[in-house]
Amino acid sequence: MKIAVDAMGGDFGSSPLIQGALQALRERNFNLVLVGNEQIISPLIPAQYKKKVEIVHCTDFITMEEGATSALKRKESSIYIAMEMLKNKEVDAVVSAGHSGATMSLATLKIGRLKGISRPAICTLMPRIDFNKSLVVDAGANVDCKPENLFEFGIMGYEYATTILNYPKARIGLLANGEEECKGNEITKIAFELLKKHPNFVGNVEGNNIFDANVEVIVCDGFVGNVVLKTSEGVADSIVFLLKKYIKSSPIGIFGALFMKNVFKKLKKQIDYAEYGGAPLLGVNGNVIICHGKSNAKAMKNAVFQAILAIESNVNDRILKALEEYKI
Repeated sequence: MKIAVDAMGGDFGSSPLIQGALQALRERNFNLVLVGNEQIISPLIPAQYKKKVEIVHCTDFITMEEGATSALKRKESSIYIAMEMLKNKEVDAVVSAGHSGATMSLATLKIGRLKGISRPAICTLMPRIDFNKSLVVDAGANVDCKPENLFEFGIMGYEYATTILNYPKARIGLLANGEEECKGNEITKIAFELLKKHPNFVGNVEGNNIFDANVEVIVCDGFVGNVVLKTSEGVADSIVFLLKKYIKSSPIGIFGALFMKNVFKKLKKQIDYAEYGGAPLLGVNGNVIICHGKSNAKAMKNAVFQAILAIESNVNDRILKALEEYKI
């Protein structure tokens, strides 16, 4: 099993990305390929790992400020080279915390889409009140969608939820402004009719259902999904901030917090994106994991674990079979 990590693209530089990849290497058996500037990467690798890690040298990388289409011409950039390696079967997966638009564009054009998939989608995990996870598809890859795209997102999300998350019968919900069948816009209303083909489609769901354990797969376009994702992150950060502020505002609060330390630790673990690692790009003919630009070492380690799960589960084969069964 060979996994390529784009070691250049994160907001905090190469160090946390390499640290996380090496932590994953300590816990799982795979071959690690770090793509990027060898002069930066090599000093960050401890001596005991020098023979276990392959470095593919390149000096160019796509910054967050650049347009996604610029990546298509930058053949010496780290993400371009990593995708070339995946295309040529030199690696089994690519993990990147770099420019997500560049990663998606290159994955779609270099590796290609699965047969029957018109648009790939990012799926992201969200915390639930039962301590499990729900899956939002799409979380940002496609801001404008057709009903057929939403139908495909539902199929891909279901197969990922049953294969990777081990839900025996994942329920699919279509995100709308009300649970009634008549709610939604023209696109979601048509998508509703298409998704009826799937026996596990439960109908429209609202934003609160992402977290209340009433559904496992939430289908929406990338515009709505990304707003949901960023809003949820903001709410979680605000709650943690306010808790700390209120606790520190009085001696009684500080004293009481000592007894709640384990509770706070569990809460942080449940809402921390680093615990999930990265978001798989579903619908491309290969295994691609897109990470948060602010990924720390823990997030990168867990993103590599997600890549390993995707390789071992052959989730793409399951998606292809399901598309044949429920084709429109």
